[in-house]
Amino acid sequence: MNLFNNTGILYIVPTPIGNLSDITYRALKTLQEVDIIACENIQHTNILLKHFNIKNILISFNKNNEIEQSSYLIKKLKKGKTIALVSNAGTPVINDPGYLLIKQCHIFNIKIVPLPGPCAAITALSASGISSDRFCYEGFLPSKKKTRCDLLYSLRKEKRTMIFYESKYRIIDTITDIINEIGKNRHIVIAREITKKWEMIYSNKAEIILSWIKEDQNRYNKGENVVIIDGYQEPKKVNISENIKNTFSILRSVLSLKQSVLLTSKIHKMNKNNLYKYAIKKEEK
Repeated sequence: MNLFNNTGILYIVPTPIGNLSDITYRALKTLQEVDIIACENIQHTNILLKHFNIKNILISFNKNNEIEQSSYLIKKLKKGKTIALVSNAGTPVINDPGYLLIKQCHIFNIKIVPLPGPCAAITALSASGISSDRFCYEGFLPSKKKTRCDLLYSLRKEKRTMIFYESKYRIIDTITDIINEIGKNRHIVIAREITKKWEMIYSNKAEIILSWIKEDQNRYNKGENVVIIDGYQEPKKVNISENIKNTFSILRSVLSLKQSVLLTSKIHKMNKNNLYKYAIKKEEK
């Protein structure tokens, strides 16, 4: 049984995110052979096609004309035409137009063929050194400070690795907001100009990255950034034995809180910070 009508095919074709050598042979063959290439920016895509000596029909397909052009392309597909969907860079539809067109293809049983290829978020994640077993992609952070802060605060206990895109104009403000809403010690990675000559990947605690990036404007004044934030980890519960508690109680009856914690930690050779947390909770009761 044929799952699709006797129609054309929509190819989703990823294009390089910086280095033209990253395009696949299959992508080039598809761009050469389809009837139409629907692209986010005709001039931008023409640079790619000319580089590889490809000539084809290009039509504009962007956020401003997506609804109108989706209807037009569906008509072409119904007549058996083959169409390649490309964005300015990377995998189409990821923060780029195309969702409506693909949704209509499903409705009209038009075959969709996605090609594998470049994606800034996944490329950066692979080099981040942060767990990639489970992650969530949040796209571009809101431009308005309050909305951005509210979103970051809502994600402060998200256990999965988080991936965002951010522009060069707001990267310093965004890292500052991450510090304020999620924590200065949360581990993050900034990946900028991925695959390009000035590619930069920097990994550290949020407060250290903020200081580092402010030291040199060349670290933030070019290109878009991928921001990767380590997921929230539940604080490890430390068991305080009855023996330690008794020692602390005896010392606390004659000494200050600070002195009692210090001496107890030395006697039992334990982390004084963990004991201090226990002591504070005990004092609050």
